[in-house]
Amino acid sequence: MAETRFQLLGPVQLFAGDVPVPIGGPGVRGLLALLALQPGKVVALDDIIDALWGHDPPATARTIIHGNVSHLRRVLRDIESDAAILTTPPGYRLVAEPGRIDAHRARTLLDRASVANPETAAALLAEALALWQGPVLGGVPESVRAPELAELRRAVHGARVDADLNLGRHAELIVELSPLADPLEERTAGQLMRALYHAGRRGDALELYRTVSRATVAALGVEPGAELRWLHERVLNDDLPAPAEGPAKAISQLPAAVPSLAGRAGELDWLDALVTRVEAGETTIAVVTGTAGVGKSTLVVWWAHRVAARFPDGVLFASLRGFDPHHPPLEPAELLTQFLLGLGVETAQVPELLHERVALYRSLIAGRRMLVLLDDARTAEQVRPLLPPSARTMTVVTSRSRLDGLAVSNAARQRVLGTLAPGDAVRLIEELAGPAEHNHTLARLCGYLPLALRIAGARLSASPQRTAAELVDELGNERTRLAGLQVDGAEDGVRAAFDVSFRGLPGEIAETFLQLGGVPGVMVGPHLMAAVAQIPVAEARRRLRALAAHNLIEETARDVFAPHDLVWLYLRELAEQELGEKERDETLVWTVRYYQAVADRARRRLARVVDPLDFAGVLAEDVMPPLPGFAEAQDWFGAEWPNLLAVLDAAYAAGRYDDVWRLALLGHTYRVACPLLDEWTRMAELGVAAAVAAGDVAGQCWLRLTRCEIALTFELPGAGLADAERARELAAGLADDRLATAADLQLGRALSRLGEHDRAVERLRTVIAAADGDAVLLGQALSSCAAAEQRAGRFPDAIAHQLAALRIDRELGDDDRVVRSLDDLAALSLRAGDQPAAERYVREAIDLAISREFVAREGALRLTLGRVLRAKGDPAGAREQLAMSVRIYERVHPKLVGEVRAELAELQ
Repeated sequence: MAETRFQLLGPVQLFAGDVPVPIGGPGVRGLLALLALQPGKVVALDDIIDALWGHDPPATARTIIHGNVSHLRRVLRDIESDAAILTTPPGYRLVAEPGRIDAHRARTLLDRASVANPETAAALLAEALALWQGPVLGGVPESVRAPELAELRRAVHGARVDADLNLGRHAELIVELSPLADPLEERTAGQLMRALYHAGRRGDALELYRTVSRATVAALGVEPGAELRWLHERVLNDDLPAPAEGPAKAISQLPAAVPSLAGRAGELDWLDALVTRVEAGETTIAVVTGTAGVGKSTLVVWWAHRVAARFPDGVLFASLRGFDPHHPPLEPAELLTQFLLGLGVETAQVPELLHERVALYRSLIAGRRMLVLLDDARTAEQVRPLLPPSARTMTVVTSRSRLDGLAVSNAARQRVLGTLAPGDAVRLIEELAGPAEHNHTLARLCGYLPLALRIAGARLSASPQRTAAELVDELGNERTRLAGLQVDGAEDGVRAAFDVSFRGLPGEIAETFLQLGGVPGVMVGPHLMAAVAQIPVAEARRRLRALAAHNLIEETARDVFAPHDLVWLYLRELAEQELGEKERDETLVWTVRYYQAVADRARRRLARVVDPLDFAGVLAEDVMPPLPGFAEAQDWFGAEWPNLLAVLDAAYAAGRYDDVWRLALLGHTYRVACPLLDEWTRMAELGVAAAVAAGDVAGQCWLRLTRCEIALTFELPGAGLADAERARELAAGLADDRLATAADLQLGRALSRLGEHDRAVERLRTVIAAADGDAVLLGQALSSCAAAEQRAGRFPDAIAHQLAALRIDRELGDDDRVVRSLDDLAALSLRAGDQPAAERYVREAIDLAISREFVAREGALRLTLGRVLRAKGDPAGAREQLAMSVRIYERVHPKLVGEVRAELAELQ
């Protein structure tokens, strides 16, 4: 299997080894580029649409993207790539090693060069520049842009020139840079001035500055930036030191950094770009924020050591103790004293009044090129007196809170730090404890959170007798995992770090955080939170975003909030400790009601509803999320599916059996769009068990019919006949004619699947007569009768019944049933010898299945089309369709792959 590579720094291209792989037109290339720019991260479907079409997308935009994703997946499978495109609500995610994507490779080389000696750095940066193969993102729609790639090239080129300057390659650089010296590109101009000066051409260097100065005044109305003015002064005074000489010893208050930093290439690029802004004379304040233990201080300190040389007047550092469990936050007056002493002020000369200390600090730092690191800030108010006035000084603040106030009042730029990529997380463990077979699992159990990873690595390295497998067993229990991620007493560990953040929350925000601990699932939104807390949706959104501002949860997409895995465990523990049993029960009740009401509305957008459940009015209308059509309902089910399963388990464990069987029946409708055999079987079995435990006979009937449907859909042994017969027996004792008719329908379908065609047709004709006036049951009965008659060889009758069913399906707007009817008509027409009709029906069905993302149904349709094309005398087309069917079935129907492969082998 050749290594898969992705090219973005030129024409967008996919490579298997060194061989380019055709991927399609601009739309497909644009989609691949958008995913490859952020490997491992979810790119929202709405963002993809905006990038590809701007503000005027076509009505079929979602369908086009779904089709292009399917196409790219097939391309990756065809080349046996280990890269994959996953559907991850609210969009898609490319799983690929960043090092195989040229843009990310370039960033890595830039990062390595920053800590290398000049000769090595120059070679690394030349390798990085060679990755550019033309204008970036070639062949994609014009609306797809990535300005960061242009910034990346400027950074790589600028760093390579700096390395060559340090190596004394002045003559070569003069030749290279002279054609590039745009007067408004001050960094390039400064580099050329240095090369000219050190080559003995001081007059040319001064003339270049005058050219730049005239251009900036004419174009911008201002003099060049502070960095270039400083350089001009040095050249003018003929005292610019040679690179080897370096600056005089500067102030440095930096604490020690970790030996190496795992990952964080994107964040390092962001910080480096801000340094470039400082060097251009811009006032720059950066806020690095993130949840407890995510590695904010580690990142910033490591980066500061790397770039310290770019701040010749030194680095100031202070821990503000904003979230220190042992000490209160430091007051600005104390911090200013620390800085003033570091700047050389005698203790006796430090002013007593705060405003006088601020004034002295600002006067001492004015005009200097310095880096100021303010670590672990609690509030914007704590930080403001420490902000330097000089445009040549950069300030970096770390905090668990976002400090939005600094963005508003001081134009601070923010960066939220997430957890590590899996590979980087494993490397962090290995740095401390060495390689081990179970390190990948250990990293996952640590949630890829650096604090947890370091604790796990430290525990392994401190006890050589302990293996990674043993620690995995210990952390595998969710109820004891946080205890296992603790060292040196109760105040040191992941739980303690989260606890400090929680205890500092305002009252109503802390209350909402506690309520989250009682909500089963993996994510929440404002509508669910509004139902649980009995507050308006806007207020619920405000509270969730306040928690996100404290980095206790993350807004992964609009109105989708998810805590880190370890924060979820902490929340569960906290809710059990802080909430009473009654409060926890109420939270679960409102959660269940929410999912019952919304799932009921969503399923009615997806398909026809046969059962009598109706949850309209259970929730206030303003709490319900808007689900105007099929696509929105399907997206809701897809996003909320993990939560639905978690709510079912929690409700069953709490003995709420009536709620469980109803919710299981409601969720079953999603099968039309998401073929998950194991999960559907588990849900149906849980629903049957709950209905039995609740003593609800009607519930048992409906869930048994659901289980029968699963058996028929996935062609399981027995075809669900036992469930259909038992449901019919139970329905007979309830005097519920509609339920009895529904049971007869499933019984007839099961009999037909098992080969008892005459009994099946007889039963289904009874259903057709009984269902007269009930369009939903009548349509299903006609289609099922057609299938039974087909198996019996009565094709004219079968086609007549199927056409009647198709008319009802279209009238009811049930796309799932329309696709099924078209597929059945194609198969019937083929058996009857009408190949043109068969091909027409199946191609219409495929188009609809793709647009609705009926994945399993598409696999069956491709098989049907392959058979039609084979009968038509088109073996190449048949092979193509059967191969596509195999790839789909490998994912959704593994048990049926053998049959399709056998047909494909016959055509080889």
